[in-house]
Amino acid sequence: MRDANDESAIHTGAMHNVRIRLAVIDTGGTTIRDDDVVITACVEALAAYGAGPEVPGVEDRLRYIKFSMGRTRLDVFRYLLRDGGTARLANRVFEAAVESAVVQGDIEPFPGARRAIDELRDAGIAVCLTTSMSQRTLDRIVEVVGWKDAVDLTLAPGFGVRSRPHPDLVLMAMMRLGIDAVREVSVVGDTVADLVAGSRAGASVVVGVSSGAHDAKMLRATPHTHLLEGIDQVPGVLIDQRVPMTAA
Repeated sequence: MRDANDESAIHTGAMHNVRIRLAVIDTGGTTIRDDDVVITACVEALAAYGAGPEVPGVEDRLRYIKFSMGRTRLDVFRYLLRDGGTARLANRVFEAAVESAVVQGDIEPFPGARRAIDELRDAGIAVCLTTSMSQRTLDRIVEVVGWKDAVDLTLAPGFGVRSRPHPDLVLMAMMRLGIDAVREVSVVGDTVADLVAGSRAGASVVVGVSSGAHDAKMLRATPHTHLLEGIDQVPGVLIDQRVPMTAA
């Protein structure tokens, strides 16, 4: 019997380099320019349930809404309205307001976003678009901008799948698209919550883009591997990226 301290008796997998096979990319503020659509919808939803602009504390509420971008709005309404039932009702108003803005053409892709997605997929990197809103709203956005066949998967929080900053959306994308290891995954987003979710999931490449809700200073203070100005720069980082991984 070999001694447990004998190095020859211990299996240590050899290191080798793998390429990125999946990019989990946020939608609003990262690939889609939505300007103040989300904030306006939040204000409308709060106003419908007794927390409108005329109610004291409006500046604090707006500050919290901006700080919590990237998280599900339902959690935001729970915090601001202090009641779960009212929060759910407010979230319905919010989703309806966002869908209305989408249909009216108040959103548009960032310059170079579609080209970036096409370049990633042409290089063999699957693309999953994610959101903190509902699946219905995300699908409506994708339909309106004509990206239905441009991505491999769209994912939103739902039953058993928590929103960012939890890692669920990243891990679910892996499972749905048959990715074997988190080292083969990249996460791209414009908020602190996006970057935290990517780090918690164990993605080897976590990219912040300063085109959306949170500025470069906030993103820089959050764990990440790259900080870029926009989605159009992402293919230059992910294509041909090699990350070390231990062989099984």
